[in-house]
Amino acid sequence: MPDVYRADILIRFRHCDPAGIVFFPRYMEMFNDLVEDWCRDALDIDFNEIHPQRGWGLPTVHLDVDFLAPSVLGDRLAATLGVNHIGSSSIGVSITLCGPDGAERVRGRSVLVFIRGETKHASPIPDELRARITRFYAG
Repeated sequence: MPDVYRADILIRFRHCDPAGIVFFPRYMEMFNDLVEDWCRDALDIDFNEIHPQRGWGLPTVHLDVDFLAPSVLGDRLAATLGVNHIGSSSIGVSITLCGPDGAERVRGRSVLVFIRGETKHASPIPDELRARITRFYAG
């Protein structure tokens, strides 16, 4: 079985719109935070190292999201991230956010691409990092 990265997300006032539910773009910020935390906690490479020290980038180039149920202020969402694709320079991840009752609230698939900062072009995933990412690969 592949590893799955897990984290909890507290829904804060800043996430919510006047209707009292999470404003949908905030979920994209949560996804990005989750990827950053996964890199730091599970892949042992902090974004502080990726960007300024190594000169890499890891932008999102594709995103597909289903909003299944609303979340409100104070909810604690259980987030999971798994890898469904590893290419030469790209990583496909699946992200699910579940409510306190365990029901899915948001489900997404994202493609991330390794780039060289100076050229802004795709670059092969370094072998050392590919080995760590493979632990999460469900393919």
